[in-house]
Amino acid sequence: MSRIAYVNGRYVPHRDAMVHIEDRGYQYADAVYEVCEVSQGRLVDSTRHFDRLERSLNELRIRQPMSRGALMTVVLQTVARNRVRNGIVYVQVSRGVAPRDHFLPPPTLPPAVVVTARAVDKAAGERSARKGIGVITVPDNRWGRPDIKSVQLLPNTLAKQAAREAGASEAWFVDATGNVTEGGSSNAWIVTHDGRLVTRQADRSILRGVTRTGVLDLVKRRNLTIEERAFSVEEARGAAEAFITSATNPVTPVVRIDGHPVGDGTPGPVSLALRAAFHEVTEMSRPAIHGIK
Repeated sequence: MSRIAYVNGRYVPHRDAMVHIEDRGYQYADAVYEVCEVSQGRLVDSTRHFDRLERSLNELRIRQPMSRGALMTVVLQTVARNRVRNGIVYVQVSRGVAPRDHFLPPPTLPPAVVVTARAVDKAAGERSARKGIGVITVPDNRWGRPDIKSVQLLPNTLAKQAAREAGASEAWFVDATGNVTEGGSSNAWIVTHDGRLVTRQADRSILRGVTRTGVLDLVKRRNLTIEERAFSVEEARGAAEAFITSATNPVTPVVRIDGHPVGDGTPGPVSLALRAAFHEVTEMSRPAIHGIK
């Protein structure tokens, strides 16, 4: 089946989806985005994703492109038209199309909206989680506001490519003090030998991951000890367990950091238990596809 994309009010074949050459997202990375998991034809934690999208837009002074209800309809329609049962949906909002100028265009400029959806191999993700992944560490050379989910992702792209070339799956950014901030497309966690879960505090140095927030809810429900604080690369290497969280990789165990094994070098029980239980605490939307129970 041909994929379908939503572009500025129209549903079009994916191969024909286009934006103007003077779209500010294309020329200035003047745009924000969200990636939401689709599970059994339903959006996972859509309220938190839309909340974060609105925050990112407000931080960059980009107009809301439409009401939340209208955006939900567009997103569900895009999922349905692509028949995505398990996968992701991508939403991007740029400031819009205007003659190239470093100064911002008038605030009345209509934002540009693109939505795409695609299936993912859920079984492959489970196999990866059972095996565990490796990460490398790289200096954090991003701009000073990674808490805004902007499309300015060149440092992330280069970091993740370096990870792939090193035989790893993710890169962890490390700040000037030697502490881990977050991954190229994920939040970073460790589990101490006495069972405490540690993840960086959600300040301006990291993105407040929606999946991260869901795991915090799950940890509290299970009465586990959580510490939101910085941790060093050395502490991570010496931890009992480590894992990453994101919409595309909910609780994926990390078994190697810069080639050094974490714990015994296999996925740990805390990570695997949290992964298995993650959807117990998530909000699920109405079905995107008619007939899904």
